[in-house]
Amino acid sequence: MNKRILTIAVSSALFGCISQVSAASFKLAESSATGLGRAYAGEAAIADNATTQARNPAMLTYLEGSHFSIGAVYVMPNVDVLGDVSLSSPLFGPEPIIMNADMKDVAPNAIVPNMFFAEQINAKWTWGLGINSNFGLETNIPDTHTAAIFGNHTSITTVEFNPNIAYKINSKFSVGVGLRLVYGEGSISASVPGWIDGLKTKLPEPIAGQLPDGGTALKSMEGDDISHGWNIGTTWQLSPIHRLGFAYHSEVKLKLDGAASGLLYTGSENISVEGNLPIELPAFAEVSSYHQLSDNFAMHTSINWTQWSVFDELVAYFPGETKPKGGIDSDLVKEENFEDNWRFAIGSTYQINDDLLYRAGIALDQTAVDNEHRTLSIPDSDRLWFSSGLGYQASEDLTLDFSVTYIKAHGDAEIDESLNLMDIAQVDFSGEASGDVYLVGMQLSYKL
Repeated sequence: MNKRILTIAVSSALFGCISQVSAASFKLAESSATGLGRAYAGEAAIADNATTQARNPAMLTYLEGSHFSIGAVYVMPNVDVLGDVSLSSPLFGPEPIIMNADMKDVAPNAIVPNMFFAEQINAKWTWGLGINSNFGLETNIPDTHTAAIFGNHTSITTVEFNPNIAYKINSKFSVGVGLRLVYGEGSISASVPGWIDGLKTKLPEPIAGQLPDGGTALKSMEGDDISHGWNIGTTWQLSPIHRLGFAYHSEVKLKLDGAASGLLYTGSENISVEGNLPIELPAFAEVSSYHQLSDNFAMHTSINWTQWSVFDELVAYFPGETKPKGGIDSDLVKEENFEDNWRFAIGSTYQINDDLLYRAGIALDQTAVDNEHRTLSIPDSDRLWFSSGLGYQASEDLTLDFSVTYIKAHGDAEIDESLNLMDIAQVDFSGEASGDVYLVGMQLSYKL
């Protein structure tokens, strides 16, 4: 693995901003465009196509022959963080300086692609391979923004290669297991806000001369790693029209390996030292049900759990002989204080005719952080999903699925955060995050 420059921000601001209106923290729910149409309700108990192994490998036994599926979900977030930054210091007088720090559209649009293959070996065994992503986010604000000192860029990208094998025990029970090979890369940075240039004109020359210019990188980190985990699933066919599914995905421990740089680490944006940032991608589980209520109509549900409590802090380590300023071996970047979260979804499918299938679903995705610990890093809140989709049987072997989802944050997320500016001033942010997101997906599935 090639090493890259790793950077760590003073605080990883807006670390979960896109997830505030998508999935808790930086988890991605968008495993397929097929499931998107029903708000991912019943995913561990439904086998529409080869994408079923993304949630439950045991469901591969419900596919006959060979199947290929490829698709993508286009994510269009509209996330705003509105608030003020205040500077308090005896140098400026008894009253703090208040500045507007509104941040609009901090999360860019993104595509979450996927590709899956499944092949039945015999009446008992089926194997498959999935390529998708379960975690990711990106947020950006200008280097000189009023709140850039709390963080101006955060990015996490993961790609998962997931080979699976499933065994049909009998007509009622199936089991499946898989290997999770995860490539992850990430970057976090913070910079000097533009207001520092105006501040220097109000300070004595000796003090002003020590302050950097607006836009200068303070701390930053960027790196990558490859790690692995596992997944397991089972299904229980209670009757020809009722089915339950359970699946569990283990945690994956990444160590983003590279080097730290920035003014507060090395005194320069152009000098770096070796460093790494361990990040644990949490385990997650799902219980699903599927009920065929008539020849044309079915209902399905899912309860999802994610072990976010393992993600309590970000600590950078510097194992090389050359250390950051002060000779430190490690640096506590951020206390996150995540909590385990739950997601509840209910959906339905209706077979309109031989060629058209309609899907719909709603879901509640609970936050991974409580009010006490919410910061600019995690402006998280509960999210409500409203989904709809259409499946078109283009031919005997080809199916096209189209889906759209609207997600609304349930209430605004109040944020209060502060830091010390070189013992010159206290910097405080006070505001709230809000937003919504549209998801549009398309899936092409072919029976070979």
